[in-house]
Amino acid sequence: MATKLQTSPEEFRDHISTVDEHGKRVWIYPKKPKGKFYDYRKWVSYGLLAFLFAGPFIKINGLPLLMLNVVERKFVIFGILFWPQDFFILVLAFLALVVFIILFTVVYGRLFCGWVCPQTIFLEMVFRRIEYLIEGDYTKQRALDKMPWNGEKIFKKGTKTAIFLLISFLIANTFLAYIIGIDALKEIITDNPMNHLAGFGTMLVFTGVFYWVFAYFREQVCTIACPYGRLQGVMLDKKSVVVAYDYKRGEPRGKLRKGQERTEGDCIDCFQCVQVCPTGIDIRNGTQLECINCTACMDACDDIMRMIDKPEGLIRYDSEEAIADGRKWKFFTPRVMGYSSVLMLLLVALTTLLLTRDDAEATILRTPGQLYQKTTQGTVKNLYNISVINKTNEDMPLTLKLHNTDGTIRVVGSSLVLPAQGKADGVFFAEIPQGRLQGMNSKIEIGVYHGDELITVQDTKFLGPAK
Repeated sequence: MATKLQTSPEEFRDHISTVDEHGKRVWIYPKKPKGKFYDYRKWVSYGLLAFLFAGPFIKINGLPLLMLNVVERKFVIFGILFWPQDFFILVLAFLALVVFIILFTVVYGRLFCGWVCPQTIFLEMVFRRIEYLIEGDYTKQRALDKMPWNGEKIFKKGTKTAIFLLISFLIANTFLAYIIGIDALKEIITDNPMNHLAGFGTMLVFTGVFYWVFAYFREQVCTIACPYGRLQGVMLDKKSVVVAYDYKRGEPRGKLRKGQERTEGDCIDCFQCVQVCPTGIDIRNGTQLECINCTACMDACDDIMRMIDKPEGLIRYDSEEAIADGRKWKFFTPRVMGYSSVLMLLLVALTTLLLTRDDAEATILRTPGQLYQKTTQGTVKNLYNISVINKTNEDMPLTLKLHNTDGTIRVVGSSLVLPAQGKADGVFFAEIPQGRLQGMNSKIEIGVYHGDELITVQDTKFLGPAK
């Protein structure tokens, strides 16, 4: 006679909930959530979606709100143009973002995942809601998938697929607008696709990727692919606020029996928290890597508590330490204050760099292979190459002046005009009286002006005869 294998109470931590013992995908059919937290999440999601789709059309001083053009190595953040020369500022901003994410996770767990993450917003608030509308709630979806192909199944699956592809195409266009800009995207859309094969092909690839993610891969992004989900395991501690089950109040579990005095805890083992979970876990087992803090289980449990006349909050936002000790969680801890101090220092440094950043950046070098020239007027001339990058959205006619010594500068050819968001190269002569030179190599400062406004000052060497 075969005996039943004994499993450890912690056995659930040895595998993820969406994979069975044979390594096959377990498809999740979450029950449609409802409740006050779900309503709050809907409004937050709608606001973020509106901002996301409107973002490419918002311009500040003629520049996009956000554009990350990796191809042209041009980045615009909140209407401020950054070039590769500003890489150190972007690195500092990235470090500040990483510290903020760590600090936020230390205090609030994966609140970002459940409320703000684009993956969660699109999946739970767009694609699943369409799925509920077309195929019905979780029981009807499961029955439809098991049903043989017939007219009803073809119609529902076909309609859902068409809408999913349309939304994926819209998302792909939006994300592409954040990369190449809305003007370049309009040109791809309105012009002959054969003239923009690379852009049109990228758009189709993005559409396919988004459709695959939201139609098939779904919660696996959060449990397998997302690096932030993996990092939470080392950033969370017992003081972090997570979606937690109050086991002191809920245990031991037991079914509710009419007419009998209840001696068990408040959990009636109804499994509503499991049925609504979009990642298929049982939150009563404790904090798990699959949990994205979406609050669906909180709404489901509160609904049951109201029905059986028990206090809400059996599943709630709380810390493990607070539940274990039976007290409220603390916000300020040494760890939080330490991360906050580092974050403030980074933000101060970043703000300082942004405020002192020049509108243009120039590189001035002596022309290679050229010696100095003496003139009959007793002056010495050097030939220089100049390259200037414009970090604004305005054309800049430029003039050059010597700062730390007497002399003149003459630009070779036409005047130096710096186009908006562009780059200008030029050649000029610097001419200095020989008596003002300090030797064979003199340090000079050249100011780059836009009208009367000093844009930047560059140091360079001036070659002259030995004294």
